[in-house]
Amino acid sequence: METEGKPRDIKSKVSKFFWHGGSVYDAWFSCASNQVAQVLLTLPYSFSQLGMRSGILFQLFYGLMGSWTAYLISILYVEYRTRKEREKVDFRNHVIQWFEVLDGLLGKHWRNVGLAFNCTFLMFGSVIQLIACASNIYYINDNLDKRTWTYIFGACCATTVFIPSFHNYRIWSFLGLLMTTYTAWYLTIASLVHGQVEGVKHSGPTKLVLYFTGATNILYTFGGHAVTVEIMHAMWKPQKFKAIYLLATLYVLTLTLPSAAAVYWAFGDALLNHSNAFSLLPRSPSRDMAVILMLIHQFITFGFACTPLYFVWEKAIGMHKCKSLCKRAAARLPVVIPIWFLAIVFPFFGPINSTVGSLLVSFTVYIIPALAYMFTFRSPAARESAVEQPSKYFGRWVGTYIINIFVVVWVLIVGFGFGGWASMTNFIHQIDTFGLFTKCYQCLPQLPPSPPPHLLNATAPLPPPPANVTLPHHHIHSR
Repeated sequence: METEGKPRDIKSKVSKFFWHGGSVYDAWFSCASNQVAQVLLTLPYSFSQLGMRSGILFQLFYGLMGSWTAYLISILYVEYRTRKEREKVDFRNHVIQWFEVLDGLLGKHWRNVGLAFNCTFLMFGSVIQLIACASNIYYINDNLDKRTWTYIFGACCATTVFIPSFHNYRIWSFLGLLMTTYTAWYLTIASLVHGQVEGVKHSGPTKLVLYFTGATNILYTFGGHAVTVEIMHAMWKPQKFKAIYLLATLYVLTLTLPSAAAVYWAFGDALLNHSNAFSLLPRSPSRDMAVILMLIHQFITFGFACTPLYFVWEKAIGMHKCKSLCKRAAARLPVVIPIWFLAIVFPFFGPINSTVGSLLVSFTVYIIPALAYMFTFRSPAARESAVEQPSKYFGRWVGTYIINIFVVVWVLIVGFGFGGWASMTNFIHQIDTFGLFTKCYQCLPQLPPSPPPHLLNATAPLPPPPANVTLPHHHIHSR
């Protein structure tokens, strides 16, 4: 394994402080920052679908399950890397990725399945960040529609091609976590200060479709470790990763539980038609600050999701070991184009999270790691020579296999089965309601221009408003 290099001059010390991180703390910041991004704004929407009790329980349950499978991925990474380094393989100019771990431990068929699911999930994860950017900025500046904002932020996020690897996210991960911490506590405090709206109702859960849609959004929330291997590889001592994801999850729960519960308490069923929590809170300097910070954080999270895709593309075209940053950046640009396009086609902020969670996260983050662990150590010889033996707290090998079987069965039935049915039903409903390439998903309706004052008859009554115009403070209903 790598060891931490000692900087020798002031320039290298400054570079290391801001740019070149590989410590346990860097990994923790990366995991925590990457885990809760724009999904922080959709969790109140999930609570309105699930109800308060189920919303809290699912967050705790999937937080633990996500931490468990991240632990499995870390064990498999260390096993793979140790085996390869015993064979004198040098990884100093190569970033190990999840599909390579599967290839080295289980063969090409596992590699192909892992590569397909991981790349598709990361691509749609990047798409979701672009959609979230457009959705958030609209609440500060609605002079442009959300589709136009997506064009603009797609160009901004394309600059992540210049960030070489996860070593170089040190300052961004730290700032990103500060931003989500501010936003979470703003949502909590602002909702409590606002108080419950008149006639608030908390009727969820009311329909199975809504219930499982909300559950899969939470499944997606704690499925951010599709980049676990890349984060581990950026560490000086990857063996220390074991509990990092769990510790990151515990911190994230201190952000997601209070904010989602407070917003749902204040607005209740109104959230069913407002998938972005910002849309219900009154505009204020504090809310504008939260929106701006989330925009910056979504740029960072876009880089987190896209960087593994950049690595895969570089390896495919033979540019991964190129030392020229500009050449690598130019080679990475084609990766951004399909992401940009998909964000314009499916701008359904909120429902797309559940769809990605049920169809992609369920396999990428939960089912495949659990199965890969069981197949890697299925023989007595493999268990005997394993680099990391299961802890006695998990029941050694028997307990570990029982937990893994439970994870696979639960996620396959509840996450992929019921969740896939519910989220696809909801997603198709969004397409039927708004259409593909919609300019402004869940935007305020445009009122007709008022006639000039000199044309108004002061004594004549004003004509009634058109039937299709609603009060400007309501959103268009998504269901």
